[in-house]
Amino acid sequence: MTEYERSRTMPALPEHVFDQAADVGRLDSWLPGELHVRPDDLPAVTVHEDGTDHDTPALLRRSRDRMRLEWGTREDGGYAGWLQVADMDTGASEVTVHLSFFDDAHDPGEAAACEALDHSLERLEEQVRLRVDNVAG
Repeated sequence: MTEYERSRTMPALPEHVFDQAADVGRLDSWLPGELHVRPDDLPAVTVHEDGTDHDTPALLRRSRDRMRLEWGTREDGGYAGWLQVADMDTGASEVTVHLSFFDDAHDPGEAAACEALDHSLERLEEQVRLRVDNVAG
């Protein structure tokens, strides 16, 4: 098994960050650009990958009381991940994303996985900033 993890501080309350991250209809706004999530009968979703033009049955669980998202492949168990939002008691939040690859065929390698995590966290922060700025202004 191979695991990757990245964290980022975001200038918003954890509830705002979690609501943005957990909105199934807006996942494409922060996930890697080649991944698209289509809800089926939640927690069941289908993940489409542009590069391979392949659909993968997956699960997405949201727990607002724990400020946590969990996901993974449904049928082959090759991949799982989670996103955790933590309150920093300063009006800011720390967001951690963790990926676990149980099958080497799903593992894109350390450089690609870490780059995708960093970019996803940057995109999520942009979306959170836009939402907070629109609410405040």
